[in-house]
Amino acid sequence: VQLQASGGGLVQPGGSLTLSCAASGSASHIADMGWYRQAPGKQRELVAEIASGISTHYGGSVKGRCTIATINRDDAKYTVNLQMDSLRPEDTAVYYCNAKFWGTGASYWGKGTQVTVSS
Repeated sequence: VQLQASGGGLVQPGGSLTLSCAASGSASHIADMGWYRQAPGKQRELVAEIASGISTHYGGSVKGRCTIATINRDDAKYTVNLQMDSLRPEDTAVYYCNAKFWGTGASYWGKGTQVTVSS
């Protein structure tokens, strides 16, 4: 499966940003789609995910400020958007798209996209 991420950039504190991740290649095998992030010197952490196409989970540090949603899903492609609001400097990180397969649980990562929150 190939994961194409887009939407990172520089945003001022309190601003909003939308990240998009499009999975293709074996999209019908995907159970979970989500976003993780990694700040310098820190471990990678969950931002948000859609599990089994139904339930959503959010990391504690972004809960209430992010919304993940399925934009498109068919056998060929699975696209999710992550809307982030009320951004803070501590949200600055490289954001990674992730897909997990049904059954095997195999996990795939997209190239990271930088999000910088700064005035």
